[in-house]
Amino acid sequence: MQLKKLSLALATAGVWWLGNGVASAAEEVQLAETQVEDAEQQKKVKARLEEIKAEEKAAAKAASGYYVERRSYGTQKETEPPRYVKQLNKTWLKDYDSFADVDWLDIGFEYRARYESRQNDFRRAQENIDDPLLLRSRAYLGLKNILDPFRFAVEVQDSRRNHSDYNDSADRRLSNDPKDIDHADFLQAYLELYFKESIFGKDDLGNNRPFWVRGGRLAWEDLDRRLIARNEWRNTTNTFQGIRANIGEKKNDWQLEAFAVQPVQRFANQLDQVDHAQKFYGLVGDWRGWSDYVTIQPYYFYLKQNGNRVEYDGNGTAYSDRSVYTAIQQTRASIDREINTGGVRVYGVVPGTQWDYDASYSKQWGEVQRYTGSLATGRYINVDHDAYAYTAEVGYTFNKHSWKPRFSGSYGVASGDKVSGTTATDTSDNQGFDRLFGFARPWSNNDYIQMNNIRAAKIRAEFDPKVPFLDNVKVDTGFSWYRLDSATDRWAAGNNLQDVTGNAGRDLGKEFDLRVRFPLSQYAALNLGYAHFWAGDFVKTTSRLVAGQANRSDTSNFFYTELTLYGF
Repeated sequence: MQLKKLSLALATAGVWWLGNGVASAAEEVQLAETQVEDAEQQKKVKARLEEIKAEEKAAAKAASGYYVERRSYGTQKETEPPRYVKQLNKTWLKDYDSFADVDWLDIGFEYRARYESRQNDFRRAQENIDDPLLLRSRAYLGLKNILDPFRFAVEVQDSRRNHSDYNDSADRRLSNDPKDIDHADFLQAYLELYFKESIFGKDDLGNNRPFWVRGGRLAWEDLDRRLIARNEWRNTTNTFQGIRANIGEKKNDWQLEAFAVQPVQRFANQLDQVDHAQKFYGLVGDWRGWSDYVTIQPYYFYLKQNGNRVEYDGNGTAYSDRSVYTAIQQTRASIDREINTGGVRVYGVVPGTQWDYDASYSKQWGEVQRYTGSLATGRYINVDHDAYAYTAEVGYTFNKHSWKPRFSGSYGVASGDKVSGTTATDTSDNQGFDRLFGFARPWSNNDYIQMNNIRAAKIRAEFDPKVPFLDNVKVDTGFSWYRLDSATDRWAAGNNLQDVTGNAGRDLGKEFDLRVRFPLSQYAALNLGYAHFWAGDFVKTTSRLVAGQANRSDTSNFFYTELTLYGF
């Protein structure tokens, strides 16, 4: 009897276990099916998110085309037309019925006043304190669309300097310095043929590749502004006269520009004139179609100078003026030059990161004349021009931080001349890099450095602080170390100080700078800045050799406040 009960209990337990096992298996199958469905659903969600991301990327690319803005410090080109210019029906004039539909006229007005305080300015031979007030007015008028392909534009500028110690200087190069002063003159005045749809077709995104050619007075910027620039910081502006032609625009996968011009000589108190001693030609390409992460800009420039037609220095002072120049100085300035400049620039953002980069290399070659010996017994000799320059910058932006801070480091070199003997007897190759018509300010906020005979290392920080009562505040600050590339060549921006023996060394000094920019309104903006310079051994030694400067200070300070007003 007991055996029967035990068997029945075991049988019952087996059925229960088997039932539970079947139920567990069914639950596991159902769970597995649910997991598979969830995984498939997640794949679909992930795929859709990727599709949305690709669609957003495609839409953004369709809007901006192939163009990717550089992030490197101080290298953003001025737009064409300039940023202060607006289409008429996009200004406050649109509120008037007569102007509401006028999309064929560009108009602009800008007034800038900058007060500077310079203590011991090393650009000057003498230590002093100078507090100039620099005033600049610009106006622009451009016609487009309505008469296409015919267009034109006119831009005028008036630049003045008040309250400077140098306004009353006996040296005309200082009292009428066209880096600061250029009364009422034309920056641009050109006729243009513009073809929105050209024989060069469209790019793969469907963007038209326009073609235009301009002739007349021209002002523009190329590459990173170090070789061709309008010089927006300076109170006066580089201009040229001649022809520019362009295939494509920045939205396209490739673009090509060509020009044949002559630089315009600035004068403080008379109309500017074409410099017939110089001719300047160039080709600049942009290749953006290879990758979203790199823009490649190859370029070639050719500068030819006829020594027989050289009349003025860079300050508009005649070499024949014996109150400023001697006969031997005039003779040494009246030289033939042929300088070829070829190079390439690459910039972009590293894929999948916030790292950015900007690098360029320039090689110069050609032939220049040099006058050796005295005025009575000297002669012109031809020497090779063999120079180079390169720059490299790497930065990182913290995009997730509300202030969008960017930290960067850069290094730049422009070769200097290795002078053999004295400047009057030197027969070696000319190795000093010619900066052509470039912008100096990215090298130094004190304006102490030009793209010649320099080695510069920099660290920088840029950020957009969130200020409750102001939008779009921008702050940048940096520290720089400067050395001469050649100890025997001159410090061009430092009053041309030079030690042909090389005994003064190559240490130029260090610089700290700080800048704050913010808009006051739609029609006004304020710019505040400060720069401090510590002189190196070269500066200390050579500047104190100038008569009366034996006790010159080792440091300089530069403070400025700049107000810009816009008419539209």
